[in-house]
This record gives sequence, C-alpha cells and structure tokens, in this order.
Amino acid sequence: MKLAILSTLFTVAAAFTSPAAPKTSTALEANRRDALAQIAAVGAAFVPLSANAVRDNDAVKYLGGGAVVDLNNANVRVYLKMPGLYPTIAGKIVSNGPYANVGDVYKIPGLSSKEQEVIKKYESRFTVTTPQADYVIDKFNNGLYR
Repeated sequence: MKLAILSTLFTVAAAFTSPAAPKTSTALEANRRDALAQIAAVGAAFVPLSANAVRDNDAVKYLGGGAVVDLNNANVRVYLKMPGLYPTIAGKIVSNGPYANVGDVYKIPGLSSKEQEVIKKYESRFTVTTPQADYVIDKFNNGLYR
C-alpha cells in the first residue's frame, strides 16, 4: 500500500516538473521511464477505490441504546440496566450464544430455575438478530473501565 502511494506521488510530481534544458534521451532513460510508468500503473491498481463496509447496521438500536436488547450482539454491560441480570446471568447469556430465537436463552446449561425467572421477567425486552463480527468481539469486554 505504501509502495502504491509513493509511486503515485512520484508519478504526479514527475508530471509537473519541467526539464531544465532539452537533452537527448538514451535507451537506458527510456527503459527507466517505462519501468517507472509500469510500476505506477501496478501500484494504482492496488489502491482500493472505496470500502464496501457496512456503515449503518439496522440492529445498532438493539445494542443497549434502547429498551430492547439483542441477545447475540449486545455487550455484557447492557444488562446493567436490568436488575438481577448482571453479572452472573448476563455472563451466561453472552457466553452461550448465538441464539436462533429468544426462547433459546432458557436452554443455557447450568441455568437455575431462579435465573430463568429473572430472564422471564425481561423476556419482552430481548430480541435476536444475526451475529455481527464487529459486535460479537466486544460482547465480553468493550474496553470501558471506571
């Protein structure tokens, strides 16, 4: 990538320099010029035009900014807003995904009946979307510290 940028800058700079005095071109200089032109062309081919990244994810509203929480993508700290879930039950929810539907959360191994009751209390506030790699990586630790 650096080579592509440098070769592009070199070619642009070379285009705007004027020769001091007309001189005859030798075969060596012509070969060098052709080689630099080819390097610049190859370098320009590797410069990405634009990234096709997902800039707006429809599920962002379920990551903790609203009343509904996405079980597959939300960070463990989102469950702080729901008394009784954080840290134990929230940790189990985050660790045992992804979930195909909200009912799958009751199939977590080792979930006690009391913990199921707490989850049932907030079940209407849960949703499930497709896990996104950008959010799944931060489910356990989003880097926010006190």
